[in-house]
Amino acid sequence: MEDHTATGIAARPAPALRQYVDSYVGFDLRGLPAGVHCGPPGRALTAVISLSVPLELAGVDREASVTRFSSVAGGLMCRSVAIHHDGRQQGVQLSLTPLGARVIYGMPAAELAERLVPLDELLGSLAVELVDRLRAATTWAARFAVLDALLLRAVGRRADGDRVPRERPEVAEAWRRLVAARGRVQIGAIAAELGWSRRYLTERFRDEVGLSPKTVARVLRFEHAHELAAARVPLPWADVASVSGYADQAHLVRDWREFTNRTPTAWRRGEVLLGAG
Repeated sequence: MEDHTATGIAARPAPALRQYVDSYVGFDLRGLPAGVHCGPPGRALTAVISLSVPLELAGVDREASVTRFSSVAGGLMCRSVAIHHDGRQQGVQLSLTPLGARVIYGMPAAELAERLVPLDELLGSLAVELVDRLRAATTWAARFAVLDALLLRAVGRRADGDRVPRERPEVAEAWRRLVAARGRVQIGAIAAELGWSRRYLTERFRDEVGLSPKTVARVLRFEHAHELAAARVPLPWADVASVSGYADQAHLVRDWREFTNRTPTAWRRGEVLLGAG
């Protein structure tokens, strides 16, 4: 099942993968002005495989150095990633869940939090095969089929004995509630319903995903605001703030600056991929 998006083609993974991988997106961007795309933090652990030139990634701070990757995996972030390009990009993006990190990469999501690493450091020869087969495929449907086949093999490898202990069910439930509420939920209330103290939930949650529940709630709220602001017909900023759960527009501006190192208006003025569809 595929649908056109502003930047390419999106698809759902095979049913057996859906608790581990939220989505695939294939992108082929041409004719854009050279610049920097601000990859925002969100609920997914993102992996990107370039089908053309290496990806050039850095932090959003001006002094951050640029690193080149042919394929890259990242954990949950609380800052945006700056993606430098010359107006053309072609590749595939995977959005993994925290459980997906354990089952596909063989490690808790916490080990990747706020990091970018070459994909072959996590998947070894499977990553090399994945890149080669994706680049050899000539259609998006064929590329998504390659992703299904090789990720299912990674899952099977864990099932066959290379197993990593599952996350605590209480942590999984806390994650589910945070995501369902887009961060608009009291952490103390979640902890009480799970029978844990807030401090104990925070410690166990950070051990699993790498960020605290409070930070994840802020990221999820920002993610919602970013989706609204990046829409083809965006809402006014005051409405974006209200709908996504900020106390007021000033609160949105503070968080936006923290997550992107830009004000919302500066982001909209400088984001090269807005309207790229």
